[in-house]
Amino acid sequence: MKDLEIEPNAVPQKNNNSVSIAYLLLVLSVLFWSGNFVVARGIHEAVPPVTLAFLRWAVALVIFLPFTFRKLVRNRNLIIKHWGWIAILSLLSVSSFSIFIYMALNKTTVVNTALVNSFYPVLIVIGSWVGFSDRITLRQCIGVIASLLGLMWILSKGQLSILLELRFAEGDLWTLAAGVSWALYSVLLRKKPQELDHITFLAAMMVFGTFCLFPIFLWEIVNTGLPHYLPQTFGGILYVAVFPSILSFLCWNKGVERVGANRAGIFVHLIPVFSIFMAVMLLGERLQNFHIPGMALIFSGIFMTTFVGRSS
Repeated sequence: MKDLEIEPNAVPQKNNNSVSIAYLLLVLSVLFWSGNFVVARGIHEAVPPVTLAFLRWAVALVIFLPFTFRKLVRNRNLIIKHWGWIAILSLLSVSSFSIFIYMALNKTTVVNTALVNSFYPVLIVIGSWVGFSDRITLRQCIGVIASLLGLMWILSKGQLSILLELRFAEGDLWTLAAGVSWALYSVLLRKKPQELDHITFLAAMMVFGTFCLFPIFLWEIVNTGLPHYLPQTFGGILYVAVFPSILSFLCWNKGVERVGANRAGIFVHLIPVFSIFMAVMLLGERLQNFHIPGMALIFSGIFMTTFVGRSS
């Protein structure tokens, strides 16, 4: 089969049709990522979280490998040379993040998970500042504080007593753990071997991540038993393997190639919007009163840390 290829350093095109297609691809990518939350919550009673994480990436690897096998073989020396960083980045994204987010969705609603998830861009700003001394402006500091206050409001369900006693819901803590894992991955992504193109890098991460997940998957099967394989279970597993794991990546990279990373980054903030809308429509979830002020604080903080701060 023909190798998949994306030109890594292409200059963004100015053609209006090209830009419109790029925006469509970016919207599709975040829509597919949002669907990951909804589908995982929808089948959480049938498929345990680690099993879902393993099956997601194992099936994705089976689908993706025929297109990328020759590239992996061709770049095997580079992969072996940089296996340490590839393994770390794979552990943080493919393995840890997937387990943590599915553990969260096993314990709490998509609405709550999506809103706590919206704090992740701020975690990335903090991680870049702590880990690599990236410059952080006063406005970004204010934005971080605002988002943190919004996060604490949601975690405490707007009740000061919960906040003082640190009695947070288990699902919210798993979502935070996923956020830390994703922030570390995003910050350390600058350590990605530059010689490897994005497609080969993703395929290598899939291989490492799936192998890391396999023993934990076996442990979960021994302790909880096999999943209940209903028709919707197969459909859900196929969705998370194809759409958020492969198609989102391909759409995202093509969109970034056309319009640039800064303009594309704004679309990430559509994930909680799409996730909450689909959860309300498909799962019958609803926003609680305490979600609204928390959401307002988080999004104002995101605006200050990722949009306004860029001009400083």
